[in-house]
Amino acid sequence: MPVLGMGGLFFRAKDPEALSAWYRDHLKIGPGCSGDPAVTPSEWFWHAQGGPFVFAPFKKATDYFAADKAFMINLRVSDLAGMIRDLTAAGIAVETRAEWDSPETGHFARIHDPEGNGIELWEPPAGSAG
Repeated sequence: MPVLGMGGLFFRAKDPEALSAWYRDHLKIGPGCSGDPAVTPSEWFWHAQGGPFVFAPFKKATDYFAADKAFMINLRVSDLAGMIRDLTAAGIAVETRAEWDSPETGHFARIHDPEGNGIELWEPPAGSAG
C-alpha cells in the first residue's frame, strides 16, 4: 500500500511559537490556515492543496541550499510575483535568479525564516498539475 502524502513536517526551533506565527503571518501556513479554498481552516491543521510534491535527497556536498542546514523547505505557490511583493513589503529579503526558472519547471524565489531556514517558493508552469 503506497503512502498517500505528507502528514507533517517537524523541525527544531529556538522559539517555536514565534516561528509558527511568522509562517502563519507571512506564508499563510500552519494551524488555522488553508491553501485549499474548498476547505475551512482548522485550529489543528494547515490544509494544503493537492498537487505535485518533490521528495529528493541531495548529495551532502550540494550547493543548492546552505551547507549548515539538513533541509530546505519548498512551498508551491500560485502567484509568485504577488507573494514576492507582499514579502518584500514586509521587509523580508527575497532572492530570485533567472537561471532558476524554466518553462519546464516554473518560477522560483528563495527566502529565509527568522531562524535561517531556507524556503524555496515554487510556482509550477501554467497548465501543470500544480
